[in-house]
Amino acid sequence: MIQSVAFIGLGAMGYRMAAHLPKHFDTVYVWNRNFEKAQQHATEFGTIAVSLEQVVQADIIFSCLPTSDQVDEILDQVHIKSGAIWVDCTSGVPESARLQSTRLHQYGVQFLDAPVSGQTVGAENATLTFMVGGDTEAFQQALVAMQAMGTLIKLVGDSGAGFAVKAVNNMMMAVHLCAAAEGFTTLKAHGVNLNEALACINASSGKSGVTESALPQRILNRSFPVTFALPLLAKDTGIAIDLVRDARLSAPILSLTQNLIQAANAIAEPNSDFSAAVKMYESWSKITLE
Repeated sequence: MIQSVAFIGLGAMGYRMAAHLPKHFDTVYVWNRNFEKAQQHATEFGTIAVSLEQVVQADIIFSCLPTSDQVDEILDQVHIKSGAIWVDCTSGVPESARLQSTRLHQYGVQFLDAPVSGQTVGAENATLTFMVGGDTEAFQQALVAMQAMGTLIKLVGDSGAGFAVKAVNNMMMAVHLCAAAEGFTTLKAHGVNLNEALACINASSGKSGVTESALPQRILNRSFPVTFALPLLAKDTGIAIDLVRDARLSAPILSLTQNLIQAANAIAEPNSDFSAAVKMYESWSKITLE
């Protein structure tokens, strides 16, 4: 029976995700490197801001950090309560998940790699998708806590599988983004009304999450709200390419997309949203997508 839940990492996603936990659990600890943010969260949502040493004494410990290396840095500093389950919602590296799982298992702690999809709106509305790798029994025990923040929660395989699915998902989104940038640049070059064309495509076989969401809500209106940073997409596409190489596969479309996203990230303004990758195409073509 879960007596306490904790959340480590109160960034754009984590801050909103952790807000739902007090609705379901009496004791919810939060910790953030900038501790004032944890205190703000406690005031706003009724969580309990605690030290790093105390936050890892919860039954279920969530983390949501930028990289697997930062999760390792936390693990190096703490002694986690035996019997706990660590649920890492970072978009991390599959091999890191396997190593972290083995490391924690020595101390009686289960580890689940459980990255999420749905962006900040999904975190706000508790409608995230969790793609989880790890032990089946640990998954079943932690499921009720994940259900406080998400609606589709799937155990996709052993340790590392969740991170693998997230990396490939984000790589496919990057493919769609590049394809949409090239396609809509071509349409505008031929004098096509982009908004009307978008309506047609979204009712046809060419639609994707990018055409249904990113194009109308971020790109064509020129807002580019920063909810998923371009450097994080570049990191995730890199993880996906590493998976391709590890399997000794050929993936020319994914490899090209990885190069394009890395190039866009290299020239982007600091703190750019992933959708701002289209600005690289605009600089090449001198055509603005609006």
